[in-house]
Amino acid sequence: MPEFLKPDARLTSQPNPALVYAATTDEGFNLPAIPYRQIERRFYRQRIVDPTGERPGTVVVDTKRRFLYLVEQGGTAMRYGVSIGKDGFGWQGEGVIQWRKKWPRWTPPDEMVARQPKLTRYSIGNGGMAPGVDNPLGARALYIFQNGEDTLYRLHGNPDWRSIGKAQSSGCVRLINQDVIDLYNRVPEGARIVVKQ
Repeated sequence: MPEFLKPDARLTSQPNPALVYAATTDEGFNLPAIPYRQIERRFYRQRIVDPTGERPGTVVVDTKRRFLYLVEQGGTAMRYGVSIGKDGFGWQGEGVIQWRKKWPRWTPPDEMVARQPKLTRYSIGNGGMAPGVDNPLGARALYIFQNGEDTLYRLHGNPDWRSIGKAQSSGCVRLINQDVIDLYNRVPEGARIVVKQ
């Protein structure tokens, strides 16, 4: 376990997952209900006693345990289950959430297109993939910058709820769409982010 995290203390509240992960309409897009019973309970969105020791407003990603924490005032943190980058594709460090976008277009980096030529139609040169429920960036994207430069890593939604708790992405941190909408509403631009192994 990373030294910067203490073991999670008692849960302070557990929202009803049937409500949290219900079908919803957002910005004109219909998000399906998440079959939450097929996801490990520990990956449900929940408020806990803060284990990070970071100042309120900080986003902390624990890549080993597959959790994202948003540190709150009063000693609590909102915790979300996440999917992280496959071996060799992860990012770690400190940065800021420089930009946030509702229902973003997906434009895979040229390096990804080179590895997966079938993505050429979604390349930067071709304008990317239009927003929608099948878009790999999902309902929201929060863009991580470091020293004023785009890291090309994102916190984002994703239609593949089965990936939560696993290392399956191309480096970005994925959340369930219902969770990334909640996170987006809580995290302002300029928020500090810490991603550690």
